[in-house]
Amino acid sequence: MDSPSFLTFDNYYGLSNLFIIDFMDESTIYLLKGCTIFAPEPLGEADVLLAGGKILAIEKELEAPSKFPVQTIECKGMLLVPGFIDAHVHIAGAGGEGGPASRTPEMQLSHMLEAGVTTVIGCLGTDGFTRSFESVLMKVKAMRAQGVSAWMYAGAYQVPTPTLTGDVGRDLSLIDEVIGVGEIALSDHRSSHPSTDELIRLTAHARVGGMLGGKAGIVNIHMGDAENPFQPLYDAVAQSELKFTQFLPTHCNRNPYIYEDAKTYGKHGYVDITTSSYPCFPDIEIKPSKAVKGLLEAGVPDGHITMTSDGFGSLPHFDDKGDLVKLEMGTLITLFTEWVDMVKTEGIPMEQALKTITANPADILKLSKKGRIKPGHDADLLVINTNMKIEHMFANGSLMVKEGVMIRKGTYE
Repeated sequence: MDSPSFLTFDNYYGLSNLFIIDFMDESTIYLLKGCTIFAPEPLGEADVLLAGGKILAIEKELEAPSKFPVQTIECKGMLLVPGFIDAHVHIAGAGGEGGPASRTPEMQLSHMLEAGVTTVIGCLGTDGFTRSFESVLMKVKAMRAQGVSAWMYAGAYQVPTPTLTGDVGRDLSLIDEVIGVGEIALSDHRSSHPSTDELIRLTAHARVGGMLGGKAGIVNIHMGDAENPFQPLYDAVAQSELKFTQFLPTHCNRNPYIYEDAKTYGKHGYVDITTSSYPCFPDIEIKPSKAVKGLLEAGVPDGHITMTSDGFGSLPHFDDKGDLVKLEMGTLITLFTEWVDMVKTEGIPMEQALKTITANPADILKLSKKGRIKPGHDADLLVINTNMKIEHMFANGSLMVKEGVMIRKGTYE
């Protein structure tokens, strides 16, 4: 837990007075005392200093100089964990499988805060016809303006997929908020059924665009209910120079056979577990916390597993004739509840459970300052009390939840 020397109080405050002026407001300088830290690896008990939106120091018995306005928060007996990253959310709404009245609404800031989510990745989904890239992009900008972190995927289910500039590679190269492509539908009756060549071309453009833009350039894949669902990905890799890690397939717990296949596929590439749909379809889907435990037991590397909510996506169920018989909506809070169940019910070690929603998505999506509690990283933090509830929450160093109460809300909440 040693901090770099330039972050010690004497040097930091002595050499950075111009920077200090920018955050002299006491609401932006915090000292968290006596935290039990999982970063996500266990660091034991320590104090943490936050200022300017960053984590400045992690040490035993930190004391802030009295000449600076610092707000101290006692965290003895409570956990300090990284803010959650929800890498698959329909932030600007989705749905429509049941007609115009079945379109889902936009996400609000409070939905992120109640779930402990400090970073969100937005996507379109099924409707790449009447919903637009621009609407997701503006929602990303709105969430950033409200204090949380947000990025997005270019595209939708369809191939060719919607873009802003005419090519996903250009979107990734030129638009700061775009970090990948998706969600592209495969093995699903709503997919446009791209050929292997089309999938390779799309993924290659995403990769090069990501390289040029300094982004992950990953392709987020919607996995449907067809048998042998991962075959299109195996084919794309076999017939090109692409790697399995260029894809992030999601909904890998949507039925028993895709889940069993994921235990093999996950040894080669990433697998994402969806948290929202289990409460709606418990007889069909594998409970997310159990799914993660089963993947680990099957030998899938813990760095290959992520969980996302699919929040504000529609969750349709079709009968054997293809008729819509049930329609629900995803919620972000399921990400938090399934994390708790991973630890308390399934007995997954805290650091492994946390990695699925912190360090792993940060690494996979190349969000270099997210997903970890480390000096120099963004101050996205959750203080979790003994009841496994959010006691305090910071996003980019700003206090969003205090003593279990949201003190920030969205613009129209």
